[in-house]
Amino acid sequence: MSHSIDILIPNYNGASLLAACLESLRHQTRRDFLITVIDDASPDGSVPALQAAYPEVNWLIQPENQGFVAAVNRGFQATSAPWVILLNNDTEVEPNFVAALIDTLERFPTYDFAAAKMLLYNQPDHLHTTGDGYNWDGVPWSRGVWQVDRGQYDAISEVFGPCAGAAAYKRTSLQQLVNQHGHLLDPLLVMYCEDVDLNLRARRAGMRTLFVPQARVLHHLSATGGGVRASYYCGRNFIVLWLRHMPVQAWPYALPAFLWSQLTIFGQALRHWRGEAARARLRGQWAGLRLIPQIWRERTLATAEAQRLLAWLGR
Repeated sequence: MSHSIDILIPNYNGASLLAACLESLRHQTRRDFLITVIDDASPDGSVPALQAAYPEVNWLIQPENQGFVAAVNRGFQATSAPWVILLNNDTEVEPNFVAALIDTLERFPTYDFAAAKMLLYNQPDHLHTTGDGYNWDGVPWSRGVWQVDRGQYDAISEVFGPCAGAAAYKRTSLQQLVNQHGHLLDPLLVMYCEDVDLNLRARRAGMRTLFVPQARVLHHLSATGGGVRASYYCGRNFIVLWLRHMPVQAWPYALPAFLWSQLTIFGQALRHWRGEAARARLRGQWAGLRLIPQIWRERTLATAEAQRLLAWLGR
């Protein structure tokens, strides 16, 4: 049967979580999708059993562990349906999830991406995100994070961009964001903040995102990531993304905010330097600083792109 939606699920050591994610997709009210799991050379031995239990799933097995970005890029290159849904392996979606996201984008064709309502698995009355944002200081944020869900975000509304843990995209829009090397997500980032970079590039190109509250997802926050890796790559990639995307016109007020946020992160990590994650954050900041010459050489930001970003960030 032909399908109009590709659901891409990167997986690494997700044996205890991926089955529940796939099972939740079996109960969707809209069925015109194909699930592709991109396994990033998981050593937990879970893939054969899951392949047998979920024969409807397309499996792409990476020959070696390359990180989240490489897995998504391979999945995007290997599929072709007009709609793409990115989904973390540590999520469980409600039956209307696929229909809510894609039906909304079909109903509002001037929008390119759709963000889901992500809730904390262990506290399902608390929000993880209702759309992601970006600040002058280079620190990404999630709308509604940690708040009790009282319906305060239950209207379809425009947001800066989606969290790629549960989001839908027009393939034609994503294809416009593929770089000269054929990559949708930037391999330099490896993991963490890759969706922030994608959202910033999309905003620069004039693309827009709708938050769809009816697309509800339970998320085991950082169940297959987090910790030391998250600390390192966030410390590094915050610097990379600010330098890559922040318009020079904003530097008189954005640069002091960025420097202050970096000093604050540095100070907090230094105070907890005995912790492995804190030391990883410091190493990440140092790695980000070392990348400044490369990022500056590669930086391109047309006037129209800068104006689009400034218009949104100034809200």
